[in-house]
Amino acid sequence: QVQLVESGGGLVQAGGSLRLSCAASGRTFSSYNMGWFRQAPGKEREFVAAIRWSGIRTYYADSVKGRFTNSRDNAKNTVSLQMNSLKPEDTAVYYCAAGAERGFTIATMKSLEPYDYWGQGTQVTVSS
Repeated sequence: QVQLVESGGGLVQAGGSLRLSCAASGRTFSSYNMGWFRQAPGKEREFVAAIRWSGIRTYYADSVKGRFTNSRDNAKNTVSLQMNSLKPEDTAVYYCAAGAERGFTIATMKSLEPYDYWGQGTQVTVSS
């Protein structure tokens, strides 16, 4: 079992930055691939970024590439999402999620399918 708790959301002006954190419980955190998703009102939950269990490989949605940076610290059981140059369209509830290695591929990581555990989400609001 892995429990995930996001933090770091808030209100920021366009062009500003926020750093989201996701704290995980459980001794097996380091074996899980981690993803970030977001959901705006009236829209489906969408992929933002993912990072492999080793931290070596990261993946990003085209809409955030070059602005967001995903990292993890397995010793501290945390994963972070540094968000720079924020835009109003980045406004959403952001979720972190954990997925086991089996079934986690480049093809599947952008869907909800390979993720076994989800946090409760943290609100990010970017004003224009």
